[in-house]
Amino acid sequence: MFKDLLRDTVERTEGAIGGLIMGFDGITLEQYVRLGKALDIETVGMEWSIVLSQISKAAEQLDAGATQEVAIRAEKLTTVIRLLNDEYFIALTLSPNANTGKGRYLLRVAAPRLLEELS
Repeated sequence: MFKDLLRDTVERTEGAIGGLIMGFDGITLEQYVRLGKALDIETVGMEWSIVLSQISKAAEQLDAGATQEVAIRAEKLTTVIRLLNDEYFIALTLSPNANTGKGRYLLRVAAPRLLEELS
């Protein structure tokens, strides 16, 4: 189920390179990289998970509520991360000219199905 959902999200988002479902402990549950794309999606997830933990702590300290989504736009890659719960998140990595809005939407729609499977 996880692989199909990731494949669908990546393939339906113009400019998406890959996606993963990962625990905050750095263990990948599933990953998918678009055919012909060279990307170490696990390393992307592990590096951003450290930052994501800090963002979540800052949001709590500021009484902003629980972090739901984070987008990191760099020169060569954009990564959109949707938190699923206290243990897992889903991330989508895109090229700079990708349809980020559609990727965000697809992650938001997929989150409840993923949570159901993780329970």
